Amino acid sequence: MGRALKNKKVATKLDYEKIINTPEFKGLVKRKNKFATPYVIFFTLAYFILPILTGYTKILENRAIGWMTWTWVYSFGLFIMVWLFTSIYMNKAKDFDKEVEDIIKKNVMN
Repeated sequence: MGRALKNKKVATKLDYEKIINTPEFKGLVKRKNKFATPYVIFFTLAYFILPILTGYTKILENRAIGWMTWTWVYSFGLFIMVWLFTSIYMNKAKDFDKEVEDIIKKNVMN
């Protein structure tokens, strides 16, 4: 509860308009977008390719392992991909959070 109160006090002292116009903040947004964009594109393509392949082709109907078809393998692969992308982003977000703290410390009004 002490940290929440501290964060609330800091939030009331921030000039958000000033912060979003700083070169540090703009650079952070560019780095976050540069980092996230390839993952978003890859995930979106991989996600929408599954219904296209299953609905309009017979490619994934072949057996992969025993009774399991490639549709199941692809679907399980999507779950693994989501977990992997989430863990990569969470690790990178720690760096972004440190940058945000530095930007806030630099721009707190006295």
